[in-house]
Amino acid sequence: MAQCVQSVQEFIQDSFVPLVAALCSEEAERLTRKNNLGFSELVKPFCRLTSEVHMRDPNNQLHVIKNLKIAVNNIITHSPQPGGIRKLLNDVVSVSQPAEGLVANVITAGDYDLNISATTPWFESYRESFLQSMPASDHEFLNHYVACMLVVSSGEPEPVEQFLKLSQEQHRIQHSSEYAYPKWFIPNTLKYYVLLHDVSAGEEQRADSVYEEMKQRYGTQGCYLLKINSRGSNRGADEQIPDPWSQYLQKNNIQTQESYDDGPYTVISNKNADHLISDGLDNDIQVDGLSNNFKAHPLQLDHLSDTSTSFDATEYIKTTASLHESKKTSSGTPHGTCLTLTDHDRIRQFIQEFTFRGLLPHIEKTIRQLNDQLISRKGLSRSLFSATKKWFSGSKVPEKSINELKNTSGLLYPPEAPELQIRKMADLCFLVQHYELAYSCYHTAKKDFLNDQAMLYAAGALEMAAVSAFLQPGAPRPYPAHYMDTAIQTYRDICKNMMLAERCVLLSAEILKSQSKYSDAAALLIRLTSEDSDLRSALLLEQAAHCFINMKSPMVRKFAFHMILAGHRYSKAGQKKHALRCYCQAMQVYKGKGWSLAEDHINFTIGRQSFTLRQLDNAVSAFRHILINDSKQPAAQQGTFLREYLYVYKNVTQLSPDGPLPQLPLPYINNSATRVFFGHDRRPAEGEKQAATHISLDQEYDCESSHQWKELEEQVVAVVNKGIIPSNFQPTQYCLNSYSDNSKFPLAVVEEPVTVEVAFRNPLKVPLLLTDLSLLWKFQPKDFSAKHNGETKELACGNDMIGAEVIAEFLINSEETKMARLKLFPHQTGELHILGVVYNLGTIQGTMMLDGIDPSIGLQAGKFVYNGMSVRGRQDLEIQGPRLNNTKEEKTSIKYGPDRRLDPIVTEEMPLLEVFFINFPTGLLCGEIRKAYVEFVNVSKCPLTALKVVSKHPEFFTFGGNTAVLTPLSPSASENCSAYKTVVTDSTSVCTALMSSASSVNFGVGTGSQPEVIHVPLPDSVLLPGASVQLPMWLHGPDEEGVHEINFLFYYESIKKHSKMCHRVLRHTAVICTSRSLNVRATVCRSNALEDEGKGDNMLVFVDVENINTSEAGVKEFHIVQVSSNSKHWKLQKAVNLSEDKDYKLASRERGKLCFKAVRCKNSGENYTFADIVFGNEQIISSASPCADFFFRSLSSELKRTHTQSNMFQGAVKQSFDEAVRLIQKCSKVDLNIVVLWKAYVVEDNKQLILEGQHHILLHTLGKEAFSFPQKQGFKKILGNSDWEDLEQESPEMVFLKFFRPESSSLPTRPTPDQLSNLIKTSLHYPESFNHSFHQKSLCLVPVTLLLSNCSEADVDVIIDLRHKTTSPEALEIHGSFTWLGQTQYKLQLKNQEVCSLQLKACFVRTGVYNLGTHRVFAKLADQVTLFETSQQNSMPALIIINNI
Repeated sequence: MAQCVQSVQEFIQDSFVPLVAALCSEEAERLTRKNNLGFSELVKPFCRLTSEVHMRDPNNQLHVIKNLKIAVNNIITHSPQPGGIRKLLNDVVSVSQPAEGLVANVITAGDYDLNISATTPWFESYRESFLQSMPASDHEFLNHYVACMLVVSSGEPEPVEQFLKLSQEQHRIQHSSEYAYPKWFIPNTLKYYVLLHDVSAGEEQRADSVYEEMKQRYGTQGCYLLKINSRGSNRGADEQIPDPWSQYLQKNNIQTQESYDDGPYTVISNKNADHLISDGLDNDIQVDGLSNNFKAHPLQLDHLSDTSTSFDATEYIKTTASLHESKKTSSGTPHGTCLTLTDHDRIRQFIQEFTFRGLLPHIEKTIRQLNDQLISRKGLSRSLFSATKKWFSGSKVPEKSINELKNTSGLLYPPEAPELQIRKMADLCFLVQHYELAYSCYHTAKKDFLNDQAMLYAAGALEMAAVSAFLQPGAPRPYPAHYMDTAIQTYRDICKNMMLAERCVLLSAEILKSQSKYSDAAALLIRLTSEDSDLRSALLLEQAAHCFINMKSPMVRKFAFHMILAGHRYSKAGQKKHALRCYCQAMQVYKGKGWSLAEDHINFTIGRQSFTLRQLDNAVSAFRHILINDSKQPAAQQGTFLREYLYVYKNVTQLSPDGPLPQLPLPYINNSATRVFFGHDRRPAEGEKQAATHISLDQEYDCESSHQWKELEEQVVAVVNKGIIPSNFQPTQYCLNSYSDNSKFPLAVVEEPVTVEVAFRNPLKVPLLLTDLSLLWKFQPKDFSAKHNGETKELACGNDMIGAEVIAEFLINSEETKMARLKLFPHQTGELHILGVVYNLGTIQGTMMLDGIDPSIGLQAGKFVYNGMSVRGRQDLEIQGPRLNNTKEEKTSIKYGPDRRLDPIVTEEMPLLEVFFINFPTGLLCGEIRKAYVEFVNVSKCPLTALKVVSKHPEFFTFGGNTAVLTPLSPSASENCSAYKTVVTDSTSVCTALMSSASSVNFGVGTGSQPEVIHVPLPDSVLLPGASVQLPMWLHGPDEEGVHEINFLFYYESIKKHSKMCHRVLRHTAVICTSRSLNVRATVCRSNALEDEGKGDNMLVFVDVENINTSEAGVKEFHIVQVSSNSKHWKLQKAVNLSEDKDYKLASRERGKLCFKAVRCKNSGENYTFADIVFGNEQIISSASPCADFFFRSLSSELKRTHTQSNMFQGAVKQSFDEAVRLIQKCSKVDLNIVVLWKAYVVEDNKQLILEGQHHILLHTLGKEAFSFPQKQGFKKILGNSDWEDLEQESPEMVFLKFFRPESSSLPTRPTPDQLSNLIKTSLHYPESFNHSFHQKSLCLVPVTLLLSNCSEADVDVIIDLRHKTTSPEALEIHGSFTWLGQTQYKLQLKNQEVCSLQLKACFVRTGVYNLGTHRVFAKLADQVTLFETSQQNSMPALIIINNI
């Protein structure tokens, strides 16, 4: 139970007090009415004695009475009706509410911190009113009148005669059979005569003389002169007198207001004494001369209210409103205005005198008389008091159980019955706090009643015996709770008297609570809940809940459960405020614990009750909670919740139609998933035209590609700004999302839309219909073109500044996540802030199918049946930025950075480029060349310039070099629709090469430039507004088969320089699928043939071409039409092994081998020499676009790749080459690049197409094989994975780097034997066969010339050693043995590129085939001390045939 203001002892003592009746004359009532009080009300605040009182018990022992209180009431001649009592209690509870601002009690129990009101004043008010309004009954005397005050005014003509009339009236009420009510304690009721004197208006002498006469007549103990109204009513309220009446009158204003409405009380007169009884049904009848006391009981109800025990909500609200008003009026009326503090003391003295001199002696005397009667009847010699022990110490009669007792609750005792006299004596003792004697009497009476099976009487005795036992000082015996249990059961089950049972429960629960037996108290309270009274059940359940929470180990969930039950019963009883309070307190326990259905029920009830009480904000909040939690309710229930919510919300908005838009809870918005797109939607493809993919909201965010785009933009910006990226550079972001960098304010362009994609989620199982959905924004106009960077102009944000798109209907199906794209159109520069979305939230009628439309409705798409229930509201878009984690402070605390994606800056007008690709292929063969066209359109009102395109794959495309625009295509190329520039050749020039030259600068691959950034050759370099231009674009299929994504970034600027936005970009991603075509491999080696012209250095180039196409693309065969070389130092001279058939065809899986002779170029410098060897009738000019473009692009990308690889190695091994080593290595370097041009014949749709293409092979090193594609991947493609794995195991690709210690790293790295062998080139000149007559001369001498050529750029010391003999027996068997004659070792020095010849003689002794290549040649650089010498290898054996003649 909740805490109470009073202790349990005070509560019980105040519940049972001596009752005193008051009967006033009309004049006396008029005197008290001057103070807006009746007589009983006048004395009420002073009815508690401030001092102890003494009286003697029947044993003549002194008994002390502390804190005694008496109750003075007007005589009411009708018993209160049950309906009236119900109404009174209902009103008392409804008026008593928790005080606002009351500090609640915070109870911590486990995980719960509960905010609970510590006290329940409504329960205490109910309890007090309930106990006071209990009608007097015959089985007990506690609420019978002990005495009667007769009050007469001193101003009356015959006061003594008036006393006589009142005395007779009291006698008639008590003893006449006409009146069954009120009840009187004993026949000889104490009459106390009070003379009321008005000090301000009356004559004091007359009052004194009348009082003297009264003393003589009634004795000094039986009368009193009470002087009041010392202050005249007309005097101003200049001094503040305390008002002790208000607290009492507020409690009783409900019953008293009915009395006040009837006007002043009337004096009793003899002439209308016959009409004292009113029928009790018509309270408005005013009987002349009758005191209001004798009218119907204040709790009397009319017929309607008597029959109806429950109250309609609207009536209830009216009732409570009227009660509050009456409370205001009653509390606003001043009381005791004519009384001074002296008068207060006089009234207090009067009550004390009455109690000391009148009441207590009367009670003492009555107790003695009753005691004597009982003793005489029992025939005992001693008083009952002294004989108690003897009576109860003997053997006890076993008490019968309740169930055994027959139902004799109807048994009545006559008033003189000795059992009732015992009970009467016990009640009197109880009233004057003589609990020990009272207990003895109750105990005796209980036995008597049980013996007689008078169950009502027995239950009353048991009840009071238990209370008396508890209240005995010193607690000689424990509280007999089983007495109370028996009494409650008897009252309820046998006597069917719930009122008395309820009184028992209230008393016993309070006693158990005081003993901390909360569990027992709760069980007792719960036991009395029943269907007959919702109010009682609600109050008791609430107190039971408080018992559970106040236990030593609080039972939080039981508390909450019983609070819910109490709230439900309060609601049924019409106590909406209390119901709401109970549910709110219980909600603290259920909230956030996963009991969603319980939470929904509580919130729904809270919402309804709040709405009934017009607490609309609370109602909205409660319904909001139901909807925003992931509800497990079925769809129908959720639909009900939603409709109720909308209805409540509609009422809220109607109260303040001009107020701010409310925040709506549905649908959910995933704020972080909000995306913002700047610019127009992408235009779809039109026929052959394919628009640039650019970026759109339909594309998924890819972190890697986003990083690539940023790198491309940085690359082109660096080129434009001469290699430096400006400090204020901000990467262009067209689409902002949760992954993008949103720390800076994004830039939007005036007159270009800003699209916001909002992610809505409907958590309910019912569809939601949003209508008139649009963005909520704030705009601050600024002029950025001004010098001072735009001071804010105070302009009203009208519709002319920002245009907003409105979505008329947006349906979100049950549990669906759906994106809404909302647009804003800025028409002026400034700062735009997108705040949120605004819409009407509603539902649609009918059952919804999965697609959102019920077929039975028969609606067109976009048309929904609207049930009329919708509310206008908003939701804010609040995006939390990324968590900061840079500084130590940020790491140790939780801080978030800004997210400014919804705060764009609208800048001045900028050009807007659209790019269209015409005849752009989706599939190519590896190396295929295809011509397409690109159309550039300026769709803005500003001219654009500085158009560039940047890509990570510049080798994929070209717009043509500088020469491409100047040199028109040849007629033959046009006829054959060739992408190349061709020239018809004659048949004589088949074997020899056709020369041309070109500079890499012409093709954008000059020194220091970035090959990835390509200038787009616009005419006049400007594209005017609305203008479009088409440019040719050649494409080159990537060398690897598969799907390739190639990113283009088009960069352009406005002619006007802007402060905020310097440039714009357009993105395009081309997806190309490449199929296998040719696999080209090439090797270069030095030719052993040394021409006589001296420096005639030459090489042999072997080209292997294999058709690896699998005929998937419909390719019939490939034709090799031309092989071209391009180099600064070398050129192809002629084809060596060209067959008679000029046409080189390769069917599927065929391989061809070509051999070419290469010679050094005569010209030097930056220009590349192109040499074309043509196998057909048309020469493709390889130094023109697009052939040269793609060659130079592949060359630059290869250089870039090797450059990054060498950078990687630099960190591992220190590159410390000597000059000597560098020179030696340079000998084996060769910069010769081969371009193989081909045609493929393809059959597609019964038509033959000719495809063209080219492959590049870059030859760097002598003897090392080069490929037209990256080696490892290429082999994998050709051989298949299993073969490649075998190959990997034989010759691993990965070579571990060897790390040297610092001291050894200073040693020069030795050149490899291969590199050393390329220093000197040797050649033997001799006759292939030599005839000699061995008969004539046994020795055959053959002259042999040894040519030595220095291939390096330094002087070389050469040692020729002829002493080498072939020792292997195989060689001897094959070639035989011979001897060199003459000098066997030569030392020479060869200058740079010098050729030297030595004349040698070989000696043979018999015929045969001999290998002359037995000489060994050693070489070292002339200026080096350390010998890096190695034998110069002969590439092939030098065979000579010796014949005998």
